[in-house]
Amino acid sequence: MANQVWVYIDQFKGEATPSAWEAVSAAKAVASQFGCGITALAIGSGVEGLAQQAFDYGVNEVILCDDPSLLDFRVEPYAAVFAKVVGEERPKVVVGTASTRVRDLFAYASIDLESGVIVDATGLEVKDGGVVVTRPVYAGKLLCNEVAKKGQPLLVSVRVRAFPPPQREAGKSGKLTKVAPVLSEDQLSTKVLDYVVEEGEVSVDGAAIIVSGGRGVNGPEGFEPLRALAKVLGGAVGASRAAVDAGWIPYSHQVGQTGKVVSPDLYIACGISGAVQHQAGMRTAKVIVAINKDKDAPIFNLAKYGVIGDLFEIVPALTEEFKKRLGK
Repeated sequence: MANQVWVYIDQFKGEATPSAWEAVSAAKAVASQFGCGITALAIGSGVEGLAQQAFDYGVNEVILCDDPSLLDFRVEPYAAVFAKVVGEERPKVVVGTASTRVRDLFAYASIDLESGVIVDATGLEVKDGGVVVTRPVYAGKLLCNEVAKKGQPLLVSVRVRAFPPPQREAGKSGKLTKVAPVLSEDQLSTKVLDYVVEEGEVSVDGAAIIVSGGRGVNGPEGFEPLRALAKVLGGAVGASRAAVDAGWIPYSHQVGQTGKVVSPDLYIACGISGAVQHQAGMRTAKVIVAINKDKDAPIFNLAKYGVIGDLFEIVPALTEEFKKRLGK
């Protein structure tokens, strides 16, 4: 019997994103309830190494499409392969991480597959032979259970850090199948010319610690104390929409309903009032610390620890104390 549960391995330049393996954990939770194994699908160029990694993480079968035309993510060729391979086997569910690439891929491929898509899942359960997906709604204030009205396969993207990565056991093996790309280069209307990479910055995607700034940092230079604290903690620098819209920091740092949705172990909100739109992107953090002059700021209702005061005094003091305690 073919595996009813598949997982898509998100990758960039041949390297799996850390959250790709979290999706394997989500797939395992469903597969155990169906009593089946897991099939992984990896698409790209130079991705053969992902097959062994997938086996090490407990995947039973890997389907690999490795071709130079797939070096850069472009939704047309990736979705063509995805829809063809998944459409031939029609598993009950395909799970992937909630990255921008996977969201684009699942949405695009679902049209050819005539299947449903549910995004930002935090829980998966098998009920009456189908998959019930738990996901946050109303800016994260409530959780709802959803099922897709469309037929299988159901495509589900899971929230980053909602599932822990599985244990890796080196040397495991499984069935490997290689497939060819569906579209040739001359059939593609888009090309990737270049990437803009932020040097020396930890991405908020999947970061365990995030130090975020809002309107209260008062300008681009106001992020410097936050960067110093984030560097000591080995974390990332985030921002509210107000700070991004003001041009103080690039959009890639934005956390919130119109930015990144994050679930770090520690989220330090500096000068952020805590509007509902911002809370939607970080309310699932395990520990939230708020630093704000305004004692009535909504962020304090969400925070586990709150400090009322000037962030330009408090953040440097925290940085120095962490340096001492961490021996840096």
